[in-house]
Amino acid sequence: MKNELFVTAGEVAQELGVSKPFAYKLVRQMNEELEEKGFITIAGRVSRISTPT
Repeated sequence: MKNELFVTAGEVAQELGVSKPFAYKLVRQMNEELEEKGFITIAGRVSRISTPT
């Protein structure tokens, strides 16, 4: 069963046509932004659900 709550770095790489290392960098940046807003994050994954700021 596919996890529908999170996007993995592998999925980011595939969808954007970038390398996995670069996708991990993007996910890390997104997670840092979410942590600053008080969200709990998981390394290598980012939530599919976005909330208005």
